[in-house]
Amino acid sequence: KLAAEFPSEDIFLMTASPVIKAVTNFKQVSKTLEEFDVEEQPSSLLEKRYPNIRVIQSGVKQLKSDEHKIYTEDGKEYTYEKLCLCAGAKPKLIVEGNPYVLGIRDTDSAQAFQKNLAQAERIVVVGNGGIALELVYEIQGCEVIWAIKDKAIGNTFFDAGAAEFLLPKLTAESQETPIECKRTKYTLEGSQEKGRPTGTSDKLGSALGPDWHEGLHLKGTKEFSHNVHIEILCEVKKIHLQQEFIQLQQTSMTFPKAEKNVEADEVLWPVYVELTNGKIYGCNFIVSATGVVPNVEPFLDGNNFAVGEDGGLKVDEHMHTSLPDVYAAGDICTAAWEPSPVWHQMRLWTQARQMGWYAAKCMAADALGESIDMDFSFELFAHITKFFNYKVVVLGKYNAQGLGSDHELMLRCTKGHEYVKVVMQNGRMMGAVLIGETDLEETFENLILNQMDLSAYGEDLLNPDIDIEDYFD
Repeated sequence: KLAAEFPSEDIFLMTASPVIKAVTNFKQVSKTLEEFDVEEQPSSLLEKRYPNIRVIQSGVKQLKSDEHKIYTEDGKEYTYEKLCLCAGAKPKLIVEGNPYVLGIRDTDSAQAFQKNLAQAERIVVVGNGGIALELVYEIQGCEVIWAIKDKAIGNTFFDAGAAEFLLPKLTAESQETPIECKRTKYTLEGSQEKGRPTGTSDKLGSALGPDWHEGLHLKGTKEFSHNVHIEILCEVKKIHLQQEFIQLQQTSMTFPKAEKNVEADEVLWPVYVELTNGKIYGCNFIVSATGVVPNVEPFLDGNNFAVGEDGGLKVDEHMHTSLPDVYAAGDICTAAWEPSPVWHQMRLWTQARQMGWYAAKCMAADALGESIDMDFSFELFAHITKFFNYKVVVLGKYNAQGLGSDHELMLRCTKGHEYVKVVMQNGRMMGAVLIGETDLEETFENLILNQMDLSAYGEDLLNPDIDIEDYFD
């Protein structure tokens, strides 16, 4: 976007990774909903397409904002007129530096995960967001203990009702043949052969797109398909290596099976997880899918950034940080403007793309001394994804975020087919969750955006015999 806005200016893209992420197959589904693939491409492709872009492959060592300079790991310095920080976020690991704890956030860590899984009989997954959901669904032939701190699965995206709707898919013995996936596969070119030095994993790699597990062979050593046991309302209290565990003289538990009482486990595992509910499970390794923290490290030193509560660089409605000529976009930033009543920030691919595009427009407007309106994509929170092979659309305050007790929910659910939930406040639609092929997303998007009073329709709003799309066309 910057290259298009300033065709005659030099634009440097600094990245620690040998590849860049490109958005492909972009499709505007409705006013605010968009679908696209994220593809890794060699940086030369970008330089070919935009002759004024130069990709510099090096990590950033330091930012000296008062001098308008960036110092890179390879010892060079670059002067900028305007700078946009898009360094994303890094996985928030439950414990640092434990070889049995893997964080999954990017293509490299997904590959490491696959290698480990090939020898695994049991793993523990900690976390309850999108990556944990996908992971648990995709793993076959391996016992999975899934520890979540909430009452129900997937609480970042759903309520307990939606979780209940999805659960049968998790316990189904054999999976239906996966629907042909329309997004791309991820590979890091040539990275398998070289073998990355250990200890660099936290530096490189950009976030996974929504289909990172496609084309990865996620199968453990056992012969069954799904075998998932969910431990709710608990967190990891402590992780014991095998030796420590033996010294503890505690008992760990076998994989819970419905028909049996819980027994002590005879097997010696490489690592043991003690949960806050008092249970201890042995496993081959632990996957920490507990969210991300903004990757602000190299930029804070010596610069007086305003930082949000979540650790991101605060940006105003023009994506400007608190320092002159420094902008930020995507996972690294925290939206510090007064948001629309039906938008909130969430560290997702869709928002990263929108913020990056809008930040470039803001940088251009500033440079030319023009004023610019807030981008329309920040009017309504809208995200489209896939979980357990269902299409999932979330709109607005889909979990009644910040609405307090002053709201009501309406539901329509056809087991194994669709789940529709709308969040209403004072007769107006504030949010919705749509699972399955409901074809309601555009209608609901309009109803949330125009805040029409729907009290008169009452329960009929979700009546399957009434064609609501025609009604509000």
